[in-house]
Amino acid sequence: MNWKAPLLLLVGVGISNIGAWVYLLALNLTVFSMTGSPFAVSVLYMLIPISTLVTDVWVGSFIDRLNKRTLMITLDIVRACLIFCLPFLDSLFFIYALVLLINMGSSIFESTSIVYMTKLVPKENRQRFNALRNFIQSSGFILGPSIAGVLFIVSSPNMAIFVNALALLLSAFVIMLLPNLDLKDEEAVYERVTFAVVKKDWKLVVTFGRKNAHVTWVYLLFGGFVVFLAGIDSIEAAFARKVLLFSESTYGFLVGIAGFGMVASSLLNAWFAKVLKINLLIGVGAIITPIGYLVFAFSQSFLTASIGVFIMTFAITFAHVGFLTFYQNHIPVAIMGRFTNLVGMVEAGLTIVMVALIGVFADWIAIRPVYMFSSAVFLLLGIYIFKVVMNKEKKVFYRDPMPE
Repeated sequence: MNWKAPLLLLVGVGISNIGAWVYLLALNLTVFSMTGSPFAVSVLYMLIPISTLVTDVWVGSFIDRLNKRTLMITLDIVRACLIFCLPFLDSLFFIYALVLLINMGSSIFESTSIVYMTKLVPKENRQRFNALRNFIQSSGFILGPSIAGVLFIVSSPNMAIFVNALALLLSAFVIMLLPNLDLKDEEAVYERVTFAVVKKDWKLVVTFGRKNAHVTWVYLLFGGFVVFLAGIDSIEAAFARKVLLFSESTYGFLVGIAGFGMVASSLLNAWFAKVLKINLLIGVGAIITPIGYLVFAFSQSFLTASIGVFIMTFAITFAHVGFLTFYQNHIPVAIMGRFTNLVGMVEAGLTIVMVALIGVFADWIAIRPVYMFSSAVFLLLGIYIFKVVMNKEKKVFYRDPMPE
């Protein structure tokens, strides 16, 4: 396989990912300095699943019919322009509105990029590519906040926001260098999308899901896995600061350890991609991740908390790489956008409910008991996922990808 185009794609994704972290931290500081309200900042995080809900109803029908490379370039440029406008706004309402639009663009870009990756990378190289993609994203998790911190020292949060706009433009330029994979599908690219077409697409996805029950069930289970991650992570910072009494710098170091766990696991997955089986990655990752959360939940010291955080992020990467490879191997690229977004809509709705419930109970009861209970239920889900993917009767799904 010629790795030139996939590596270019990873560079584009990496630039965009680092910029996104810089933008997120800068925006948090901007909103907090405007309002002095932690709730105002938390609204920024709620806008992420809300934007997914708004777009996933219809966008899959467009993704599967439009030119993927052109769509990604357009989304990068549009998001760059919108982000560039943010520092000039002094109204919280307009900031939220613009952030919602930016998040909608990011949600569409993410779905489109997965379809493009699946078409670009041959199935025998997908597991290694996904591991490298995870490595790029986890590196951004470490580098992004570091770059943001330097920019905050030498300049201001507004400058950090401008840097993200430039990063997206650079990402768009890199994507322009990638091959156009939709040239042979022009009759599909220019099909007009109407409400009737979207409704027909929903039926098509449901029909596919029923015919491929195991694939759909694994997808839904992993969606539940992601929902638990989002819900528990929403009180992680509060747990570290208020329960473990860590300072901001200590918590920042803890986040760095989390990033190191992702990086180490991603490299391990890339090196041993030919050896590690997909169902083993999903199953073991699904069990070990909540164990890491439980270690963190019961921790009394920085050392124990660090071990818990490292275990959870190290295992999450295994689960993500395994699931993404499984998904790419069994969802036809012709309907991948529609399938992703329709099921993603359910996931986003459940995420909003989970974050709200965990947040409310953490306020009503106490943070640690809620963190412990959520992690324990998460472990039960992980054990069930392990049982499903390790079922010997279903092993063919983890060995033979669907013909493309």
